[in-house]
Amino acid sequence: MPIEQRVISSNKIGAKNPQSIGAVKAASPEASPEPQGGKRKKLMIVVVVAVVLLLGGGGAAYFLGVFDSGASAAPSAPPAPTPGEVLAVEPVSLNLADGHYLRVGLGLQLTADVTEAPDPSRAVDAAIALFSGRTVEEVTDPTTRDALKAQLVEQLAEVYEGEVMDVYLTNYVTQ
Repeated sequence: MPIEQRVISSNKIGAKNPQSIGAVKAASPEASPEPQGGKRKKLMIVVVVAVVLLLGGGGAAYFLGVFDSGASAAPSAPPAPTPGEVLAVEPVSLNLADGHYLRVGLGLQLTADVTEAPDPSRAVDAAIALFSGRTVEEVTDPTTRDALKAQLVEQLAEVYEGEVMDVYLTNYVTQ
């Protein structure tokens, strides 16, 4: 009948206390466990090598163009529209404050995409709403006039859904 031999070691998986199982410690210096400082050195070497490999791989990927620089990730602004025809709008007289009047004529700068002339009555309506009831001082001051014109351009861009890109004041008389 064969003899079964068993070896009990303190390095065995699941062994909690080698003394309780009957294991005997070796007296030789070669069999002594590795000091704690050796494990730290190995761990530090592994960490340093991993960091170097990650940085090297990231740098190589960047230079090979794997990662985009981020410039194209930002949404690009739509291209500026190409100017088309200018639609002249007949001058209209508007009531200002204190019984004064403003006679204003408009030129609508259309985009090149517009195939047929839009209805100018929407532009006249926006101008009436914006300029009416203001004082003569407001509409004659160059800074205020430019600000009012900029507001009119914004309103007309919305009203005409991008068909109008600018407005020219072709007639501007106060009384």
